[in-house]
Amino acid sequence: MCNARIELSVSFSEYLDERFPHPPLLPIYPNEKAECRLLIHRIERDWLPIMDKMMSSKITQREFEKLKKELVSLVAGIVLVLKEKPYFMSDEFTLVDCYMSAILYRLPYLGVSTPKSKSFDSLYSYQDKLFARPGFELSLTDSNSLTVAVLSFSPVIES
Repeated sequence: MCNARIELSVSFSEYLDERFPHPPLLPIYPNEKAECRLLIHRIERDWLPIMDKMMSSKITQREFEKLKKELVSLVAGIVLVLKEKPYFMSDEFTLVDCYMSAILYRLPYLGVSTPKSKSFDSLYSYQDKLFARPGFELSLTDSNSLTVAVLSFSPVIES
């Protein structure tokens, strides 16, 4: 069930990268491309299911609060990584950053806030950099929700 959705989103993302190659969203070197795909897999495995559950109308407040803490923990876990390079584990903007921009943009909508401390400055700087990109603004609808299919939390496609 969920695997069909993940495979579809990865396939769609890679299709877009090949169809519109400049600027590339996946690195050109095989080892960097593999690392990027691994990061996308981890985001889809660890982050997106939490957000999907949080956006469900069938979730209890207790479950929501538990998932919220889990999501804050995941966000806190990337803060040090974001200090190393301008983008998520890369010197260039990649597909991983597309995923992360959708996640970070939705945090306030989900009621998730991160500590306003100096240790999170790298996260806020990264977030500002992503949100300032012209392509990000173009991906927003009038109601400020992301419309890019690969980043949306649409119903699961049954296989």
